[in-house]
Amino acid sequence: MAVANTTKTSWRLQEIVAHSSNVVCLALGKNSGRLLATGGEDCRVNIWAVSKPNCIMSLTGHNNPVECVKFNNSEEQVVAGSQSGSLRVWDLEAAKILRTLMGHKANICSLDFHPFGEYLASGSMDTNIKLWDVRRKGCVFRYKGHTQAVRCLAFSPDGKWLASASDDSTIKLWDLTAGKMITEFTAHTGAINILQFHPNEYLLASGSSDRTIKLWDLEKFKMIGSSEGEMGPVRCLAFNLDGFCLYSGAVDSLRVYGWEPDRCFDVVPVGWGKVADLAICNHQLIGVSYNLTNVSSYVVDLTRVKKSGSVIQGVIQDEQPLTEPSPKGSTLRRNYDRPLTTCSTQRVKQSSESDRRSPEGERRSPSSEDEKESSAEIRNPEDYKDFFQPKSAISRTPPKSEPFPICLLCVSLQPGLLLNLTVASSTPVLRVEPTVVATAPRPIPVVTARPPTSNHPPPSVILSTRNEPIGLNVEDFLPPARNNRPSVLGDDEALAQIRKGHDTMCVMLTSRHKNLDTIRAVWGSGDVKTSLDSAVSMKDLSIVVDILNIVNLKPSLWKLDLCTSILPQIEELLQSKYESYVQTGCTSLKLILKRFWPLISDTLTAPPSVGVDITREERHQKCKACYKQLKNLSNVVKNKADQVGRHGSAFKELQLLMAPLDY
Repeated sequence: MAVANTTKTSWRLQEIVAHSSNVVCLALGKNSGRLLATGGEDCRVNIWAVSKPNCIMSLTGHNNPVECVKFNNSEEQVVAGSQSGSLRVWDLEAAKILRTLMGHKANICSLDFHPFGEYLASGSMDTNIKLWDVRRKGCVFRYKGHTQAVRCLAFSPDGKWLASASDDSTIKLWDLTAGKMITEFTAHTGAINILQFHPNEYLLASGSSDRTIKLWDLEKFKMIGSSEGEMGPVRCLAFNLDGFCLYSGAVDSLRVYGWEPDRCFDVVPVGWGKVADLAICNHQLIGVSYNLTNVSSYVVDLTRVKKSGSVIQGVIQDEQPLTEPSPKGSTLRRNYDRPLTTCSTQRVKQSSESDRRSPEGERRSPSSEDEKESSAEIRNPEDYKDFFQPKSAISRTPPKSEPFPICLLCVSLQPGLLLNLTVASSTPVLRVEPTVVATAPRPIPVVTARPPTSNHPPPSVILSTRNEPIGLNVEDFLPPARNNRPSVLGDDEALAQIRKGHDTMCVMLTSRHKNLDTIRAVWGSGDVKTSLDSAVSMKDLSIVVDILNIVNLKPSLWKLDLCTSILPQIEELLQSKYESYVQTGCTSLKLILKRFWPLISDTLTAPPSVGVDITREERHQKCKACYKQLKNLSNVVKNKADQVGRHGSAFKELQLLMAPLDY
């Protein structure tokens, strides 16, 4: 047992049911790595202690799903942004609502607290960035420049700059004191999901949906490195505390990168799926991910991860040999000058009085009744006192020893052991605990505790990530309960249950494989339009989805001819019951609007040309057909924009992009 405990590099810490409906967002406390905030479609923000099964407190007040959450640096406050565009700030130590801030016109996509002062930045799907003074309940400045949703915001460690990243593939750097943009970085080719400042040097890291990580020198304002090799979009980044390497949370793995020259030091397999946030606690890295109502946390032992030395993969420029990290104190760039006092001495440029009292209501202070409606319900008084009541020595500061040890039972688990779900006594939270099953001459029934069943009908949308296959009943493969008394399912009967639908599935997959072979033969000629037309003629949406998933990765393949063929198919995809089909349709429609709407608009509004121009006439006819199809799609998007959750967010974003169609 001891050997396993010392050789394990990564392990799952726990899995909890965090909300009564789907989890939408979460955030770790970066200072300690021991606090977790989750936001859900149930309009609540729940606060958890990492590695403990019960919720510390539940924060209410939002009337719409919570889209984004963030702790401040001291982890004494948390802010949550909703789908309606409102913000609420809670004081965790006092267990009460602190501020309600309103002014955004669409979903809140990103949040960050200023490292020293009482300022808060928010980014929205309405493309605006707002800087709020939490003490005065008002917006003190608005930054405009992005053309799509602002996905990430990050203050520099010295509190002088604000970096913003957007779906428009750009990074903008704003000077807070001057109130203007310093520079813009445009090397990414996809939406940018995460920004991370180096803890000491003038260096910024960015991760994008184009599967690359780029590093930017903030003295010379140029890119100094680009790391590739990620298996999917980059969602999480974290610099090591000494700043000598960068961690990237990839799908089911942790990657360790170096720069100047670019290289990958290590790849650690971790079963966290699509990790949503990272934090470092002593010599351990904490990663959290969510799926439906569940949140899972994982631990990586950083003492067993390579941070220098041999390279797994990477490109070394100019055939330079690998160099070890510079010793502490000697850096290539200058370090941040952090003030010795709070940011109250720094003056942030504010808007004029007329701007602060704009019709949007940014300066409007909500009534006291509005703030009374928000509450902090303490679910676990003992943990609440341990984490938030002490003033002199806060216990959430991680201990010197390993704060998240490996569960010895988890280490000893062998394949085939059964998992027993138990319900916590104080709150309806599910924990997965290993149960050691002794050998017995007869089958032992598995007793599982399930949440109370509801009379709600099954969901109309089939999710892309499911815990069980559609069409199979898990109860068919479990031994019957003792009080039912029918005999245990025999081998023949069990095999018959498993084989249900097998022949039908084989026929379907064989047909799909044959169709894809046909499309591949046409694709080999280099004619994407003919390939798509062939896929459409097969009357099989799954084939169209497969082709679109490839074309969406290469926007350069899109042509106006392609739009006329695929827009009617997108209408079917958006109304499909399969979540993956809807996601593919939204992505394709977003690309079409981004690349071709200016051309369609200019062509249709241009005055008639003199003489006969066959090329122009053909283009005009194609644009006219696309416009008609986009108008039909706009009605579908409007009808679906009222949905909650991820689908609602995607359709609201499309509704904003399609707004020019109404003029």
